[in-house]
Amino acid sequence: MNETDIRIVLVEDNPNDAELVTRVFNKHNLANHLVVLKDGAEALKFLLGDDTYSIRDVPAPNVILLDLKLPKVDGIEVLRRLKADANTKNIPVVILTSSSEQCDLEEAYALGVNSYVTKPIKFADFAKVVADVGLYWMVVNKLPDR
Repeated sequence: MNETDIRIVLVEDNPNDAELVTRVFNKHNLANHLVVLKDGAEALKFLLGDDTYSIRDVPAPNVILLDLKLPKVDGIEVLRRLKADANTKNIPVVILTSSSEQCDLEEAYALGVNSYVTKPIKFADFAKVVADVGLYWMVVNKLPDR
């Protein structure tokens, strides 16, 4: 995949959940635009750049799907850093998490999250939610030119 094709960034440490998202996106012809990152540190490096590589050199993704419970750097801190950076603050971020804790929800919205989605437990329900989220952000939602 060419970096200019990246339209969806999924930050997910659970390989089963990442595989499910990839399969659902494949079914809806969205997976060729997907990059999966396995922890918060990897996400920050990819999205904010470092000395060797910067996503800033290519078009920004349409949406970032971000889990909260991540190794190395948690999702709330990733969200905080993305929304504080002038180059990434306008990229829509959707929290996709198993946490339904009110404090997580409130903190995410206080930091500027665009949507907060709790992962359903049942496979079929999870697949439908992922499809709906992907199609909304890739097809229905309109973004300004960047």
